[in-house]
Amino acid sequence: MAENQTRDIRPSPIAGLWYPGDPEVLRQVLEEDLRQAKSPLISGAVKALILPHAGLVYSGKTAACALKAIEGKKFRRVIIVSPSHEGYPGHIITTEHSAYQTPLGLVPVDQPALQKLGGMLATEGVRLLPVRRDREHSIEIELPFLQHLLPEGFELIPLMLMDQSLTLAKILSGALATLIESFSKDEAALLIASSDLSHFHHQRQANRLDQNLIKGLENFEPEAFYRLKSGRDAEACGHGAIASILLAAQKLGANQLVVTDYRTSGDVSGDLGSVVGYVSAVITAGEEERQ
Repeated sequence: MAENQTRDIRPSPIAGLWYPGDPEVLRQVLEEDLRQAKSPLISGAVKALILPHAGLVYSGKTAACALKAIEGKKFRRVIIVSPSHEGYPGHIITTEHSAYQTPLGLVPVDQPALQKLGGMLATEGVRLLPVRRDREHSIEIELPFLQHLLPEGFELIPLMLMDQSLTLAKILSGALATLIESFSKDEAALLIASSDLSHFHHQRQANRLDQNLIKGLENFEPEAFYRLKSGRDAEACGHGAIASILLAAQKLGANQLVVTDYRTSGDVSGDLGSVVGYVSAVITAGEEERQ
């Protein structure tokens, strides 16, 4: 990593709480989750993933089922779109730091790409606001798995949505597709939507709500998320993030989505009275890759 990328580091507010703070213990957890992960057959070039963002003890196994699809692959950049769980002005939040810190090391932020994206969004009236020392977990929780699976490193483009409207999702998806198409052909980019599903319902109700949203995913219908949400027939804290990534992936040629795992916090804790739903999925384009 270049020296100027290590001078201004976002310290982790969740290492040791949401996931192990000891690097060796963390690697063991990641490896075990990946070892146990079982995924349906995935064909085509991986364009995007949908991942949950709870603590690893709850959502790590679900995330691993989708992340196995990038095992052995290389990505120069990873774009993670999540909700913002804290209040800020503007439409979309990003980091002003030059790198994120986890127990596995530093993840450099592609600040030039963020500036380029910010310019594109500004022409559509969308404000991208850089902030310092944010405490957002939904970006960071994805990083240890990515560091483990992409040992040659990658640059991060973190985006946290304050505005999760369908209008913004359409604007952001177009800007992301244009940004990715501006990269050279040998600089592959991976899109990730970070979102949990229903919150604090009984397991039976959570399963019903979550399956409604999952059906919209499988049908490539992000508009369905908004109809279901307005009718209280589905929930996702990052519905705008999922919609943005699904639309961007489609613009980049994606034509297949495979749900790789679904479960709730109750499946881990045994408490079925008030659960959070988790789903993971892989979005691909084209026929099966030839290695």
